[in-house]
Amino acid sequence: MADVAHIVSDVRANGHAALSQWAVELDGVEPARAVADAAGLPAAALLTLADRVRRWHSLQRPADLRLEIEPGIELERRWVPLESVGIYVPRGLVSTLVMCAVPAQVAGVSRIAVVTPPAGAGLIAAAAELLGIDEVWAVGGPQAVAALAYGTDLIPAVDKIVGPGNAYVNEAKLLVSRDVAIDLPAGPSEVLVVLGRGGDSDAAEREVAAQAEHGAGTVCRVIDGADLEAALVEIDRVAPEHLVLLGDAAALASRVRNAGAIFVGDDSPVATGDYATGGNHVLPTGGRARSTGGLGLEAFLKPITVQRLTRDGLELVRPVVEALAEVEGMPAHAEAVRRPG
Repeated sequence: MADVAHIVSDVRANGHAALSQWAVELDGVEPARAVADAAGLPAAALLTLADRVRRWHSLQRPADLRLEIEPGIELERRWVPLESVGIYVPRGLVSTLVMCAVPAQVAGVSRIAVVTPPAGAGLIAAAAELLGIDEVWAVGGPQAVAALAYGTDLIPAVDKIVGPGNAYVNEAKLLVSRDVAIDLPAGPSEVLVVLGRGGDSDAAEREVAAQAEHGAGTVCRVIDGADLEAALVEIDRVAPEHLVLLGDAAALASRVRNAGAIFVGDDSPVATGDYATGGNHVLPTGGRARSTGGLGLEAFLKPITVQRLTRDGLELVRPVVEALAEVEGMPAHAEAVRRPG
């Protein structure tokens, strides 16, 4: 934490000079625009995933609302896209680029800036080109997060930072979240498999093996689903990032309150959500699924409330304002709703 705090504060105070220093020290190269290198990029698969992500997230747009509460009093709530978003893409994870960038495009975000570690940045830049994104920076770590948050001569600041990363990146996101919005701090990957009656035990083993590929700190558990009620209690207590329900445990899907994403049945492996279905794989970890969900279109939008009153509407609300302003000791508030005559 101390190391990350030092890097973040240095970049905030000293801009590009600090960004360059830390990039060279930690990654061995100066921060720069990434040059696309499409070697090995499965373009068709990437575009298929992007299409599914786009179609699914397009349906998530919240409705604008307008209501005349009473005659002369009208309220409106409309959703507008963020102007700029920074996306942190871990080394070589083109699927994560899709999961973050495509919803931002669907929302209508004007500027999408991608940062990614230099090793593998060419692949990310090539994937970004396929998606119509041209701002990809070959710089990673806490220094990249700080640059997105506070801006440098090279990388202008953004309004929000999204995307997963290692412990250092996530600590940096938490630090800068005092000054710029973030999606969520994504920790080590998790999977909880409930093996119900009739479930495929081999499928459970495959889920654990697949999740373990995410590396150190990954949390993989298989629990006995013979008692479905006990399993449900355990699921909601753990609040896993990924929940797999095998056999008759599939019946719990509609009752689960705490999970990032639920995969129902023996033929619904987590890997399909990672790479192919269009559901977002940027999900809450560390029990955060108790209070938040995975990345969705709303992460790239913000609501604005508009209020319109006619003179008759103002007269209708004036007694309420005056009474509440008086009890709260706000006489200027009461005066603000009074009109001569």
